[in-house]
Amino acid sequence: MIEIKGLYKSYGSGSKSVKALQGINLSIEAGMFGLLGPNGAGKTTLMRILAGIVNPSRGSVRVNGHDLAIESERRAVKSVLGYLPQELGLYPDLSARQFVDYMAILKGVDNAQARQKRVDEVIAMVSLENDADRPIKGYSGGMKRRVGIAQALVNDPRVLIVDEPTAGLDPEERIRFRNLLVDLASDRVVLLSTHIVGDIGLTCRNMAVLSKGRLCFQGSPLDLTRLAEGHIWTIVSPDGSKPDDGLTVVSMQHMPEGVAFRVVGASAEQYPQARPEPPSLEDGYMWLMKGSNGRDAELQD
Repeated sequence: MIEIKGLYKSYGSGSKSVKALQGINLSIEAGMFGLLGPNGAGKTTLMRILAGIVNPSRGSVRVNGHDLAIESERRAVKSVLGYLPQELGLYPDLSARQFVDYMAILKGVDNAQARQKRVDEVIAMVSLENDADRPIKGYSGGMKRRVGIAQALVNDPRVLIVDEPTAGLDPEERIRFRNLLVDLASDRVVLLSTHIVGDIGLTCRNMAVLSKGRLCFQGSPLDLTRLAEGHIWTIVSPDGSKPDDGLTVVSMQHMPEGVAFRVVGASAEQYPQARPEPPSLEDGYMWLMKGSNGRDAELQD
């Protein structure tokens, strides 16, 4: 269980200060929880605070009842927490087995026999048994992400935090990674931070959306999808001209009769040919972002 109350984080001071988080209140229970938002929304700052790397400007964070503001309790949290940052520094000349073993030592797994057994277990969990003794510098991007998950799991954490884990991966690796995270969430908290809407919809039962450092939604993916009901249309343009008048184009498809634009907006009555459509999770996110930003937001996927 993670409890976040009144969380603020600013960088710098005076007129040049940057407000990364502004009054976040959030409850996260066991299972897979998604944190969604565009780049610069404050997701990584929140992840780093939860991991005990960054201190908040004010507010409180409790993980499994431990207050991160108290040093002794922060150490207790770190002992049950695994973290995969967006950019994990790997030692390219080490093998995956050597690197995970090294991280296990840093995390206090001191018994050599128990450590070797646990390293073997997590290597198997991420399906790297056949490559575990090759230098990491020869690994693909997806394999390096799996090494990252293995090191995050080596202390058998009750809370696993992963920041943008599938960004830049090919479709096969993204699917493999999503399935791995879902399996891991069966007996622990897995917090997935991403700007990729599809990863949330396919893995998480509950989620939150950050925009400009503020929490603008908390609920299920279905709840977010329903926000866009009555605000999604398909408009076919014979000459390919893009709909305007406050409508945001979510996707477009070239067809024999013209270009079909899927749009989100308050109303499409100015286009008599507009066909209402049931919303998707991406549509719900786009509609939420329009309201949160007061302007169109780019869908990053």
